[in-house]
Amino acid sequence: MLALQDLGERLTALSRERLARLDLPETLLGAILEAKRLEGKHEARRRQMQYVGRLMRDVDAAGIAQRLAGLEGDSPQAKARRAQLERLRERFLEDERVLGEILAWAPQADVQHLRALRRKVLEERQKGEPTGESYRALYRELKVLFEAREAEGRLDSAAEEGGEE
Repeated sequence: MLALQDLGERLTALSRERLARLDLPETLLGAILEAKRLEGKHEARRRQMQYVGRLMRDVDAAGIAQRLAGLEGDSPQAKARRAQLERLRERFLEDERVLGEILAWAPQADVQHLRALRRKVLEERQKGEPTGESYRALYRELKVLFEAREAEGRLDSAAEEGGEE
């Protein structure tokens, strides 16, 4: 019971965009948005959170918790993806030819921007500066490309499933 309440609290802390990515049932989503609206109205929010908890009993709470963990980056898949992106960034910094590999799975990538970020990181390293903004910017750029590829894959598989009927 407390686990469902905790999950409900974690859900109310999310933004609308993140809630939409969780694919929640419509009634639960509406109740969570109402609880967010009641912020600062203690008793009304408490009653609304009880209602959210009741709705949580009727849904797949474990599935929601798993999707939430993936969204928050706590899942093993998210950790593996972060490690993979960090390795890719390091390989790209060591050898510019890795850019060809990146372009193979992300042809929409801005080659000039990636090269400029790489050059800036290498300049910072050469000056002995600690890893800074350009190092993180390169990671973010690779992450955006990777997420776009994943989204494309989901769209492709959804189209294939829809075409089989």
